[in-house]
Parts: sequence; structure tokens; C-alpha cells
Amino acid sequence: MAAPSFPDDSTDIDLLHGIAAGDRAALAALYRTYHRRLCQFLTRLTRRADLIEEIINDCFWIVWQKAGNFREESKVSTWIMGIAYRCGLKALRQDGGAHTLQLSDDEVEAQPDLSSDPGDARELRNWLDKGMEKLSVDQRLVLELAYTGGHSLEEIAVITQSPVGTVKARMFHARLKLRNLLPALATRSTAQ
Repeated sequence: MAAPSFPDDSTDIDLLHGIAAGDRAALAALYRTYHRRLCQFLTRLTRRADLIEEIINDCFWIVWQKAGNFREESKVSTWIMGIAYRCGLKALRQDGGAHTLQLSDDEVEAQPDLSSDPGDARELRNWLDKGMEKLSVDQRLVLELAYTGGHSLEEIAVITQSPVGTVKARMFHARLKLRNLLPALATRSTAQ
């Protein structure tokens, strides 16, 4: 049976082939391609910038070592996000789960705009961040992968090594919890 083809993945696959052959420039190019996306994803796991960088470095060390083993059964992005997810969970276990550092103003500014008014966008981001912090790590990551990363349920299942049904359940419970939390958070923010 032939591996599925992902047309938008050809550049990443070429880079993986180069990495498998020991091409450090290919690794650097893939790192540059995924660094920002991984940073955004990992901020839902931890707010510690030093730990995020450590997780990304661990992820790309594994990519360097395992590039030749990539079988093209998923997108390269799904494979890399899965590695980052597992590295992140391992780092949190080793770190004792400490992940309370808040985003700096510069980091908040780097997030995508959600409205035309920068003040409204910052308020909305802060409001959503507070709501997301109330979710379990698994729920936050599933929402991040789906809504920010654009991954399908099947891809999220591969990344998290969970059944699709579990991914759906996490997403359902996360949305339900946010639906109940966000109005209370909005009321608090307008009362201040």
C-alpha cells in the first residue's frame, strides 16, 4: 500500500531527506519553518519561555536523529507536532509541572490580531488566555492544535497518540467549560 501524498508537504519532506543525509542547513531551514508555530502551541502547555525553547530543541534533536525513519504516513507538521507534544509532556513531568509564567507585553503583541482595535484585541486575548488556563493541559492542547494549528481531529489523534473519540471528548468538554467560564470572566473584567 502506497503512503498518502500531501502536496503541500513536499518542501518539508525534501528537508527531512536532507536531514536524514546529515544536512545541517536542512535542519536549520525546518527549524525556522516550525519555530514560531511550536512556540505558539507550547505556550498552551507552559508559559516559561526557557522551557519552551528547551522543548523545541529536544524536539529538533529527535527530528535530527529520526528523520530517516519518517514514513510519510502523515504530514511532516503532524509528525513534528507529535514529537513536540511528547517532549513537552516529558519536560513538564521533569519540571514538576510548573507553568505559571505570564506572557510579556512583547509576547502578547506577537500573537495574531483578533480585532481592528489593538486594545480590544489585547483584552480579548487576555480574556481567552484566562479561560484557557482553567482547562486541563489536554483540553488546552487539543483546542490549540485545532483552532490555531488548523489540524484535523485525525491529525490531533496522531499527535497526542489518542483515539479520535478521546480527542472529540476533550474538545467537547473544553468548549463546554469555556462556554461556562467566559461570561463570568467577562463580567469580572468589565467590573474592574
